[in-house]
Amino acid sequence: MKEIVQAVALLVGFMSTVMVFASLYHPYWKESTNYGSSITTATLYENLWMSCATDTNTNNCWDFQTLLALPGYIQASRALMIASIVMGFFGIIATLVGMQCSKVGGENYVLKGRFAGMGGIFFLLQGLCTMIAVSWYAFNITQEFFDPLYPGTKYEIGEGLYIGWCSATLALCGGCCLLCSCRFESTEEKMPYPYQPPTQVTAYSGPVMSQGPPSQYGRNAYV
Repeated sequence: MKEIVQAVALLVGFMSTVMVFASLYHPYWKESTNYGSSITTATLYENLWMSCATDTNTNNCWDFQTLLALPGYIQASRALMIASIVMGFFGIIATLVGMQCSKVGGENYVLKGRFAGMGGIFFLLQGLCTMIAVSWYAFNITQEFFDPLYPGTKYEIGEGLYIGWCSATLALCGGCCLLCSCRFESTEEKMPYPYQPPTQVTAYSGPVMSQGPPSQYGRNAYV
């Protein structure tokens, strides 16, 4: 049962890491809305790396020229998403080493259990980093949208954020499954012991002389 849980956790963690890549480079993190505007000339959308404008015939995109001129939440979201990818990579490697059904790492199941636990921690950190990044970005979108005094273009939540939320949920589930399948306190669980052949004990098989109580009759008393 534990092997099945670890295999499922590895699959879920791998899917979450792939979805982090998909979310990071998805162009639609936020998309301009038509709410409150009767005339729409173009649709604007952005992600962490570029801003685009599209209409019926053309699609123009330009990368952000400088990092320091960006808002703080975009810089933080970039750093958190990159850290999430790194955590997911380490989580996959540690889980592959720590799985009991794999031959990597030898037959030391205690050490393999610790590696599996480390993989679970990496997946949890990946999920937290992704969740904080996309939630922080979405918070700023909603804050500007519901602010009646905001003078700029108002946006709605894009598809990239939903992919990020799904990735964070999968990573958190995979990390919890790995931690539940490990027992750090059981240092004797499935520990391989060297084979010791049974020792041969040589028993003495000679005649046994039994000494009874001395007879009260002498030898000459028998006829």
